[in-house]
Amino acid sequence: MAAAVTAAVSLPSSKSTSLTTRNSIVVSERITYNKGSLSYRNGSCGGFKFLSIRAQVTTDTEVQAPAKAVKHSKKQEEGVVVNKFKPKDPYTGRCLLNTKITGDDAPGETWHMVFSTEGEVPYREGQSIGVIPDGVDKNGKPHKLRLYSIASSALGDFGDSKTVSLCVKRLIYTNDQGEVVKGVCSNFLCDLKPGAEVKITGPVGKEMLMPKDPNATIIMLGTGTGIAPFRSFLWKMFFEKHDDYRFNGLAWLFLGVPTSSSLLYKEEFEKMKEKSPENFRVDFAVSREQTNANGEKMYIQTRMAEYAEELWELLKKDNTYVYMCGLKGMEKGIDDIMVSLAAKDGINWIDYKKQMKKGEQWNVEVY
Repeated sequence: MAAAVTAAVSLPSSKSTSLTTRNSIVVSERITYNKGSLSYRNGSCGGFKFLSIRAQVTTDTEVQAPAKAVKHSKKQEEGVVVNKFKPKDPYTGRCLLNTKITGDDAPGETWHMVFSTEGEVPYREGQSIGVIPDGVDKNGKPHKLRLYSIASSALGDFGDSKTVSLCVKRLIYTNDQGEVVKGVCSNFLCDLKPGAEVKITGPVGKEMLMPKDPNATIIMLGTGTGIAPFRSFLWKMFFEKHDDYRFNGLAWLFLGVPTSSSLLYKEEFEKMKEKSPENFRVDFAVSREQTNANGEKMYIQTRMAEYAEELWELLKKDNTYVYMCGLKGMEKGIDDIMVSLAAKDGINWIDYKKQMKKGEQWNVEVY
């Protein structure tokens, strides 16, 4: 003995009041009595006899799986392009500008450079590009690419969407054998002359994209060349006009460097502050020249500690976003500040930070 049931049901779409969307659910059920699967038990109650029968039931159900919910990002992800140019087929741009932006007495050189893209590398603020330096390695193979955070807005330094800019520190150090070692790609880039060709890959990355909300609080924490993505953010916020984006929130930048002659783009940030004092705050931490009230060196987390309670109140808001770029060790220093403040409110900071990451409000790109 068998029975089969088939049903087709029309359901309204969750995003519309019309019934034009049709979803089918097909159910096939069979109740099968197999030999040996019946058992019975005689009994009586109030003079009546009854027979209890247990049957084996087999159900085969075939249901059309619902479509996966589309994730709606809080960031400016619409139309973002990644990996348009790959190492085997890079884009060849030209150096248009390359200038040193640190003082002569700074511990190391940092250069700002602009490359032509003719609009062929459609990046967004917060993304990175790869650079393949000329030449070959010790094995005679082409050098591998190095990734660099983009330091210009999507419009570029010239405002025509046809360039991309980088902020690069020249790497030179002495190894344990007393030999001077030069970083391959950083020296290649810092030595580029206007007109020279450069092989570009990417763009890559979505972690550091800006939030959509023009009223957001955006806290930016950078050390050294980690300032690059934040320069791109801030240019879009304060130096450019866009029909679909006008920043009305609070942008708060913390920048850590060893000496005042190492401060990057300081004049630009001062102009932004003059232009939008209610929407932009900037605090520098100069570790070799500044100390706090306890005489401790002024690292980025030391500077942030001076505003710890204010920062914690901002971090409790639903529209506060934290972006961190630079040396890896700085995140632990910030954790040390926030643990006790969160605990006062009965909140476990590490768990809270995980929730912020899940909600795209805690974004880290460190090295």
